[in-house]
Amino acid sequence: MNNPDFVRQASSFNASRRSGSSLWQALHIDPPLLIGVCLLGAFGLFVLNSATGGDQAVIQRQAIVMVVGLIVMCAVAQFNVHFFRRWAPPIYGAGVALLILVLFIGAEVNGAKSWIDFPGLPRFQPSEIMKFVVPVLLAWYLASRPLPPKFKHLFWSAVMIVIPAGLIVLQNDTGTAIMVFMSGVFVVLLAGIRWRIVFAGLFAGLLGSPAWYLFLAQAHQKNRILTFLDPYRDPTGAGYNIIQSQIAIGSGGIYGKGYGNGAQSHLDFIPESHTDFILAVLAEEFGLLGVLFLIGLYLFVLLRGFAIAYAARDLFGRLLAGSITLTFFLYVFINMAMVSGLVPVIGLPLPLISRGGTSIVTLFIGFGLLMSIQTHDRQKFP
Repeated sequence: MNNPDFVRQASSFNASRRSGSSLWQALHIDPPLLIGVCLLGAFGLFVLNSATGGDQAVIQRQAIVMVVGLIVMCAVAQFNVHFFRRWAPPIYGAGVALLILVLFIGAEVNGAKSWIDFPGLPRFQPSEIMKFVVPVLLAWYLASRPLPPKFKHLFWSAVMIVIPAGLIVLQNDTGTAIMVFMSGVFVVLLAGIRWRIVFAGLFAGLLGSPAWYLFLAQAHQKNRILTFLDPYRDPTGAGYNIIQSQIAIGSGGIYGKGYGNGAQSHLDFIPESHTDFILAVLAEEFGLLGVLFLIGLYLFVLLRGFAIAYAARDLFGRLLAGSITLTFFLYVFINMAMVSGLVPVIGLPLPLISRGGTSIVTLFIGFGLLMSIQTHDRQKFP
């Protein structure tokens, strides 16, 4: 026999749950993704405070950038993702034009001429925006064509990827060029490209790598590869950062030395301790457990991104959400592998943990696109 009070309480609970869900839906915010991003940002400020020795100016600037990023994320989420689909070609054209402009009037920072500094405006890096402009264009192009893509469609997709990536290489920013290139490649892979084409491309890349190294690679790129193979060939020069990073990671052990007690970072043995090599600070002070905690936060965000891609109603949304999530994963993987000495140093920060400006805001643009895909036109999804 049904209990009337229990039925009324259950109905009231379900109505409250639907009301809360509909509120987030109306705001076009995905709560799990928002929670994951905020936890990462807060943990990043916590680690950065130690990496900078408590420099409040740096911490306040990073916090402001995080808040601006959250605002941008929420603003992007308000637009139906198909708005970006309609405007994909002009946005891409504008991005390429900015990349060309950088070659003539760009400001050089840390050896890379990739910044534009207009009077009265904050300095920004157009190449960072292309990490999401390229996937939007590729998703727009491939979603309206039969899949798996035919050879001519793969050819034009390659052209769309290579143009911005090549321009960024000319800016002497190899790390960002790789990320832009791979963000487009992920869309092509998700579109169902045949495996024999994938293996043929990998084989061609392996065959061409010696020629690239001998004839095309610049001196600093060759030096990075040689340093990766043997950092002790120049322990006080090119190999210094990675050697000190490995010392810091190893000395942290399982539990770490404690917050603010990292000798390698606080005695300035790690020159880029608050940017590219901030993971070494985390590993030294919080040990393996601290790194695993950070990886857990990243996995939470990544799984939510993949879930949004899986639940997307149309092919454009699936391709775009999948590419954004895989690009975020690659960002994390390359930085962690780079700091550990598993891949050459290419100057990529640790997402939402390293100090940054344009790079952080562009990450939030990607999260905003994911929220737009999730909340505007979706299948039933928890």
